[in-house]
Amino acid sequence: MSEQSRPRALTEPAQLRAWTDEARAAGRRIGLVPTMGNLHAGHLSLVAAARERADAVLVSIFVNPTQFGDGGDFDRYPRTVDADLAALADRADAVWLPSVEAMYPFGPGAATTVHVPGLTDVLEGAHRPGHFDGVASVVTRLFNQSRAEVAVFGEKDYQQLQVIRRMVADLSAPVEIVAAPTVREPDGLAMSSRNGFLDTEQRDRAGLIHRVLSAMAGAARAGTPLPAVEAEAMAALSSAGFESDYAVLRRADLSEPAGAGEAEVALVAARLGQTRLIDNLRI
Repeated sequence: MSEQSRPRALTEPAQLRAWTDEARAAGRRIGLVPTMGNLHAGHLSLVAAARERADAVLVSIFVNPTQFGDGGDFDRYPRTVDADLAALADRADAVWLPSVEAMYPFGPGAATTVHVPGLTDVLEGAHRPGHFDGVASVVTRLFNQSRAEVAVFGEKDYQQLQVIRRMVADLSAPVEIVAAPTVREPDGLAMSSRNGFLDTEQRDRAGLIHRVLSAMAGAARAGTPLPAVEAEAMAALSSAGFESDYAVLRRADLSEPAGAGEAEVALVAARLGQTRLIDNLRI
Protein backbone atom coordinates (compact mmCIF):
# COMPACT_ATOMS: atom_id res chain seq x y z
CA MET A 1 0.00 0.00 0.00
CA SER A 2 1.54 3.28 -1.05
CA GLU A 3 1.74 6.36 1.13
CA GLN A 4 0.05 8.32 -1.68
CA SER A 5 -3.14 6.27 -1.30
CA ARG A 6 -3.67 7.45 2.27
CA PRO A 7 -6.24 10.18 2.92
CA ARG A 8 -5.09 13.72 3.51
CA ALA A 9 -4.38 14.26 7.23
CA LEU A 10 -5.75 17.60 8.47
CA THR A 11 -4.50 18.72 11.87
CA GLU A 12 -5.26 22.45 11.91
CA PRO A 13 -8.63 24.21 11.56
CA ALA A 14 -7.27 26.25 8.63
CA GLN A 15 -6.40 23.04 6.79
CA LEU A 16 -9.91 21.68 7.33
CA ARG A 17 -11.49 24.95 6.12
CA ALA A 18 -9.33 24.87 3.00
CA TRP A 19 -10.32 21.26 2.29
CA THR A 20 -14.05 21.92 2.77
CA ASP A 21 -13.83 25.12 0.68
CA GLU A 22 -12.19 23.18 -2.12
CA ALA A 23 -14.78 20.40 -1.99
CA ARG A 24 -17.74 22.79 -1.94
CA ALA A 25 -16.29 24.94 -4.75
CA ALA A 26 -16.08 21.78 -6.87
CA GLY A 27 -19.72 20.97 -6.09
CA ARG A 28 -18.79 17.87 -4.11
CA ARG A 29 -21.17 16.60 -1.44
CA ILE A 30 -19.29 16.17 1.85
CA GLY A 31 -19.90 13.07 3.95
CA LEU A 32 -18.67 12.93 7.56
CA VAL A 33 -17.92 9.86 9.69
CA PRO A 34 -17.17 10.91 13.29
CA THR A 35 -14.98 8.41 15.19
CA MET A 36 -12.61 8.23 18.14
CA GLY A 37 -10.16 6.12 16.14
CA ASN A 38 -8.86 2.59 16.79
CA LEU A 39 -10.77 1.72 13.65
CA HIS A 40 -12.19 -1.74 12.93
CA ALA A 41 -14.46 -3.25 10.27
CA GLY A 42 -17.51 -1.63 11.85
CA HIS A 43 -16.04 1.83 11.38
CA LEU A 44 -15.02 1.01 7.83
CA SER A 45 -18.62 0.03 7.03
CA LEU A 46 -19.64 3.56 8.07
CA VAL A 47 -17.03 5.00 5.73
CA ALA A 48 -18.37 2.81 2.91
CA ALA A 49 -21.90 4.06 3.61
CA ALA A 50 -20.64 7.65 3.45
CA ARG A 51 -18.92 6.94 0.14
CA GLU A 52 -22.23 5.74 -1.31
CA ARG A 53 -23.86 9.07 -0.42
CA ALA A 54 -21.10 11.64 -0.81
CA ASP A 55 -18.40 12.70 -3.23
CA ALA A 56 -15.90 13.80 -0.59
CA VAL A 57 -15.58 11.59 2.52
CA LEU A 58 -14.12 13.04 5.71
CA VAL A 59 -13.41 10.87 8.77
CA SER A 60 -12.79 12.60 12.08
CA ILE A 61 -10.61 10.97 14.74
CA PHE A 62 -10.88 12.64 18.11
CA VAL A 63 -10.96 11.06 21.56
CA ASN A 64 -13.41 13.47 23.12
CA PRO A 65 -12.68 14.22 26.80
CA THR A 66 -16.13 15.67 27.53
CA GLN A 67 -17.99 12.38 26.97
CA PHE A 68 -15.93 10.35 29.44
CA GLY A 69 -16.66 10.08 33.15
CA ASP A 70 -14.25 10.50 36.02
CA GLY A 71 -12.72 7.05 35.57
CA GLY A 72 -9.65 6.17 33.57
CA ASP A 73 -11.47 5.36 30.32
CA PHE A 74 -10.27 8.50 28.56
CA ASP A 75 -6.60 7.76 29.21
CA ARG A 76 -7.17 4.07 28.53
CA TYR A 77 -8.83 4.55 25.16
CA PRO A 78 -6.43 3.28 22.45
CA ARG A 79 -4.85 5.81 20.11
CA THR A 80 -3.80 4.15 16.83
CA VAL A 81 -3.58 7.00 14.33
CA ASP A 82 -0.96 5.48 12.01
CA ALA A 83 -2.92 2.23 11.71
CA ASP A 84 -6.15 4.17 11.24
CA LEU A 85 -4.73 6.23 8.37
CA ALA A 86 -3.51 3.04 6.73
CA ALA A 87 -6.95 1.42 7.13
CA LEU A 88 -8.60 4.44 5.49
CA ALA A 89 -6.37 4.32 2.41
CA ASP A 90 -8.53 4.40 -0.74
CA ARG A 91 -11.63 4.72 1.48
CA ALA A 92 -11.62 8.32 2.78
CA ASP A 93 -10.47 11.51 1.11
CA ALA A 94 -9.38 13.29 4.28
CA VAL A 95 -9.06 12.72 8.01
CA TRP A 96 -9.65 15.46 10.57
CA LEU A 97 -7.25 14.99 13.50
CA PRO A 98 -7.93 17.96 15.77
CA SER A 99 -6.20 18.72 19.04
CA VAL A 100 -8.21 19.29 22.21
CA GLU A 101 -7.38 22.99 21.85
CA ALA A 102 -8.82 23.06 18.32
CA MET A 103 -12.08 21.54 19.53
CA TYR A 104 -12.32 23.43 22.82
CA PRO A 105 -10.50 26.79 22.50
CA PHE A 106 -11.48 27.78 26.06
CA GLY A 107 -10.80 24.32 27.51
CA PRO A 108 -13.16 21.32 27.85
CA GLY A 109 -14.30 22.46 31.28
CA ALA A 110 -15.40 25.88 29.99
CA ALA A 111 -16.91 24.71 26.73
CA THR A 112 -20.39 25.57 25.48
CA THR A 113 -22.53 22.48 26.00
CA VAL A 114 -25.38 21.08 23.91
CA HIS A 115 -28.00 19.27 25.99
CA VAL A 116 -30.78 17.14 24.49
CA PRO A 117 -33.42 16.73 27.21
CA GLY A 118 -35.34 13.54 27.84
CA LEU A 119 -33.39 11.13 25.67
CA THR A 120 -30.15 11.80 27.54
CA ASP A 121 -31.57 11.08 31.00
CA VAL A 122 -32.38 7.37 30.57
CA LEU A 123 -30.42 4.14 30.03
CA GLU A 124 -26.87 5.21 29.09
CA GLY A 125 -27.60 8.74 30.26
CA ALA A 126 -28.68 7.51 33.69
CA HIS A 127 -25.58 5.35 34.10
CA ARG A 128 -23.14 7.83 32.53
CA PRO A 129 -24.23 11.33 33.60
CA GLY A 130 -23.06 14.01 31.21
CA HIS A 131 -21.98 11.51 28.54
CA PHE A 132 -24.52 12.58 25.93
CA ASP A 133 -23.92 16.26 26.59
CA GLY A 134 -20.33 15.59 25.58
CA VAL A 135 -21.41 13.62 22.51
CA ALA A 136 -23.94 16.23 21.35
CA SER A 137 -21.48 19.06 21.93
CA VAL A 138 -18.60 17.52 20.01
CA VAL A 139 -20.82 16.35 17.14
CA THR A 140 -22.24 19.87 16.81
CA ARG A 141 -18.69 21.19 16.55
CA LEU A 142 -17.81 18.58 13.93
CA PHE A 143 -20.89 19.46 11.86
CA ASN A 144 -19.99 23.15 11.98
CA GLN A 145 -16.33 22.55 11.16
CA SER A 146 -16.88 20.07 8.32
CA ARG A 147 -20.00 21.66 6.80
CA ALA A 148 -20.99 18.12 5.87
CA GLU A 149 -24.24 17.49 4.04
CA VAL A 150 -24.46 13.91 5.31
CA ALA A 151 -23.09 12.16 8.42
CA VAL A 152 -23.06 8.43 9.14
CA PHE A 153 -23.46 6.84 12.57
CA GLY A 154 -23.66 3.18 13.58
CA GLU A 155 -26.82 1.58 14.95
CA LYS A 156 -24.65 -0.21 17.51
CA ASP A 157 -24.77 2.98 19.61
CA TYR A 158 -28.55 3.14 19.29
CA GLN A 159 -29.26 5.74 21.95
CA GLN A 160 -26.49 7.99 20.65
CA LEU A 161 -28.05 7.79 17.19
CA GLN A 162 -31.43 8.87 18.56
CA VAL A 163 -29.86 11.75 20.50
CA ILE A 164 -28.10 13.04 17.39
CA ARG A 165 -31.23 12.73 15.26
CA ARG A 166 -33.24 14.67 17.84
CA MET A 167 -30.54 17.34 18.10
CA VAL A 168 -30.35 17.79 14.33
CA ALA A 169 -34.14 18.07 14.03
CA ASP A 170 -34.43 20.48 16.96
CA LEU A 171 -31.61 22.77 15.79
CA SER A 172 -32.55 22.55 12.09
CA ALA A 173 -28.99 21.49 11.30
CA PRO A 174 -28.50 21.16 7.51
CA VAL A 175 -27.13 17.62 7.63
CA GLU A 176 -28.70 14.28 6.73
CA ILE A 177 -28.16 11.59 9.39
CA VAL A 178 -27.65 8.08 8.03
CA ALA A 179 -27.79 4.99 10.26
CA ALA A 180 -25.54 2.08 9.31
CA PRO A 181 -26.21 -1.50 10.50
CA THR A 182 -24.15 -3.02 13.32
CA VAL A 183 -21.23 -5.15 12.15
CA ARG A 184 -20.78 -8.31 14.21
CA GLU A 185 -18.19 -10.96 14.91
CA PRO A 186 -19.08 -14.57 13.91
CA ASP A 187 -20.51 -15.24 17.39
CA GLY A 188 -22.72 -12.15 17.20
CA LEU A 189 -20.64 -9.81 19.37
CA ALA A 190 -20.96 -6.25 18.07
CA MET A 191 -17.64 -4.90 16.86
CA SER A 192 -16.31 -2.28 19.27
CA SER A 193 -12.97 -0.77 20.16
CA ARG A 194 -13.66 -1.87 23.74
CA ASN A 195 -13.59 -5.53 22.72
CA GLY A 196 -9.82 -5.29 22.70
CA PHE A 197 -9.87 -4.88 26.48
CA LEU A 198 -11.39 -8.36 26.95
CA ASP A 199 -9.10 -11.23 27.84
CA THR A 200 -9.50 -14.58 26.03
CA GLU A 201 -11.95 -16.05 28.51
CA GLN A 202 -14.05 -12.88 28.64
CA ARG A 203 -14.10 -12.68 24.86
CA ASP A 204 -15.46 -16.23 24.69
CA ARG A 205 -18.32 -15.22 26.99
CA ALA A 206 -19.07 -11.88 25.38
CA GLY A 207 -21.06 -13.38 22.51
CA LEU A 208 -23.81 -14.18 25.03
CA ILE A 209 -25.00 -10.57 24.83
CA HIS A 210 -26.26 -11.04 21.28
CA ARG A 211 -27.90 -14.34 22.16
CA VAL A 212 -29.69 -12.68 25.07
CA LEU A 213 -30.86 -9.86 22.80
CA SER A 214 -32.12 -12.38 20.25
CA ALA A 215 -34.01 -14.25 22.99
CA MET A 216 -35.53 -10.98 24.22
CA ALA A 217 -36.70 -10.09 20.73
CA GLY A 218 -38.18 -13.54 20.18
CA ALA A 219 -40.00 -13.53 23.50
CA ALA A 220 -41.37 -10.04 22.87
CA ARG A 221 -42.66 -11.08 19.47
CA ALA A 222 -44.30 -14.14 21.08
CA GLY A 223 -46.21 -11.93 23.48
CA THR A 224 -44.36 -12.81 26.69
CA PRO A 225 -44.97 -10.13 29.35
CA LEU A 226 -42.20 -7.56 29.00
CA PRO A 227 -41.14 -7.48 32.68
CA ALA A 228 -40.62 -11.25 32.54
CA VAL A 229 -38.52 -10.93 29.38
CA GLU A 230 -36.32 -8.29 30.98
CA ALA A 231 -35.94 -10.22 34.24
CA GLU A 232 -34.95 -13.41 32.40
CA ALA A 233 -32.37 -11.50 30.35
CA MET A 234 -30.80 -9.97 33.47
CA ALA A 235 -30.69 -13.39 35.12
CA ALA A 236 -29.04 -14.99 32.08
CA LEU A 237 -26.34 -12.33 32.00
CA SER A 238 -25.76 -12.53 35.76
CA SER A 239 -25.40 -16.31 35.71
CA ALA A 240 -22.67 -15.93 33.06
CA GLY A 241 -20.69 -13.48 35.20
CA PHE A 242 -21.84 -10.19 33.70
CA GLU A 243 -22.62 -7.16 35.86
CA SER A 244 -25.58 -5.67 34.01
CA ASP A 245 -26.75 -2.08 34.08
CA TYR A 246 -29.86 -2.87 32.09
CA ALA A 247 -31.53 -5.34 29.72
CA VAL A 248 -34.69 -3.64 28.53
CA LEU A 249 -37.32 -3.45 25.83
CA ARG A 250 -38.29 -0.05 24.45
CA ARG A 251 -40.13 1.64 21.63
CA ALA A 252 -37.94 2.98 18.82
CA ASP A 253 -37.88 6.42 20.46
CA LEU A 254 -36.68 4.74 23.69
CA SER A 255 -39.91 5.37 25.56
CA GLU A 256 -41.22 2.44 27.57
CA PRO A 257 -43.73 0.22 25.74
CA ALA A 258 -47.15 0.04 27.35
CA GLY A 259 -47.56 -3.64 26.68
CA ALA A 260 -46.85 -6.69 24.55
CA GLY A 261 -46.50 -6.02 20.83
CA GLU A 262 -45.25 -2.46 21.34
CA ALA A 263 -41.57 -3.15 21.98
CA GLU A 264 -39.39 -2.24 18.99
CA VAL A 265 -35.83 -2.55 20.27
CA ALA A 266 -33.99 -4.58 22.91
CA LEU A 267 -30.99 -2.96 24.61
CA VAL A 268 -28.30 -4.31 26.93
CA ALA A 269 -25.42 -2.74 28.83
CA ALA A 270 -23.24 -5.12 30.82
CA ARG A 271 -19.74 -5.28 32.20
CA LEU A 272 -17.20 -8.10 31.99
CA GLY A 273 -14.37 -7.33 34.37
CA GLN A 274 -13.45 -3.70 33.71
CA THR A 275 -14.96 -3.61 30.22
CA ARG A 276 -18.44 -2.24 29.67
CA LEU A 277 -20.24 -3.47 26.54
CA ILE A 278 -23.45 -2.17 24.98
CA ASP A 279 -25.56 -3.62 22.19
CA ASN A 280 -29.09 -3.60 20.83
CA LEU A 281 -31.35 -5.46 18.45
CA ARG A 282 -34.36 -4.16 16.58
CA ILE A 283 -37.46 -6.31 16.99
